[in-house]
Amino acid sequence: MNFFDLCVACGRAIGRCCVACWHLLERMIRLTYRFWWIVLTLVVLAIAAALYYTRQDNLTYKLDAVALLNGPTISQFDQAYVAVRANRLLPPEAPIAPYLTERTAWAFDTYRVIDCLHDNTADYIDFKRKSTPTDTVKVQMTDRLCLEFRIKACDLHLVPEIEQALMATLNRDPAMNRSYEAYVRNLSEEVAFNHRQALKLDSLTSVYYFTPVSAAAPMNYSGNGVNFYGDRRIRLFLDNIYEQQEHMQKVDYRMQLATAPVVLENHFAVNPKPVNSRGKCLVIFFLLGWIGGCVLAEIIDKRKVIGAWLKK
Repeated sequence: MNFFDLCVACGRAIGRCCVACWHLLERMIRLTYRFWWIVLTLVVLAIAAALYYTRQDNLTYKLDAVALLNGPTISQFDQAYVAVRANRLLPPEAPIAPYLTERTAWAFDTYRVIDCLHDNTADYIDFKRKSTPTDTVKVQMTDRLCLEFRIKACDLHLVPEIEQALMATLNRDPAMNRSYEAYVRNLSEEVAFNHRQALKLDSLTSVYYFTPVSAAAPMNYSGNGVNFYGDRRIRLFLDNIYEQQEHMQKVDYRMQLATAPVVLENHFAVNPKPVNSRGKCLVIFFLLGWIGGCVLAEIIDKRKVIGAWLKK
């Protein structure tokens, strides 16, 4: 079989599938017309169930927050988070355990945070899980994760308590605490080093600018317009000061956030669109009611054939 024959075979298979779907739809329309009272009854019941399922206090929402890992790796976090996600092997004394047992919060999951500009700043969250660890354009950040869980509208007032309990449970992990201690120690040394370098650079700049230049040193101009006094450049330390100040601010910011192995950059935010929105559920339940009504109508229509088959 060559490629042309393969394309013809696939086209014929798709055509037969489309014809079969059309015949099925025709059959369902005929059954709906003949047994309309059965189909209509199931559709009405399905719509009533959809309205009850999407009542205000039963609406389910997703909550998301970006977690910052201060030292622990992604694999260490996953090992500590798997007990929360699966609700298994979680000790009863864990702060999050009561909320999982009572199904107040469920469907805990994580998503990778993507850095597109390689500047250690989160650009977006990969909710569709399309990124890979080997992607050099959409880089998965190694110190941030998006946490997600679901909760009903009637329990939204418990979100701060659940957030606090979740962080307390995760920050009790021994492996992550060991990584956190090493991370804080190294970060403290880096902060101290950056401040010392900033003071040295500031002192060096002050000495440079406030030391009188010899009157014998002529003023010259380079090709790019930078002034020279003898062999000294006026803007020698300006770019270095800006770079050092920017780096010092980033390190100080990380030091302020490093209060625990896992901290949240923002509190859990509620997605305004519920998971079980009324419009979506009405469409789904209507189709289920229609299909169920057609199946029941088909059984009634073929009851004699089915009875004869059962008596064999």
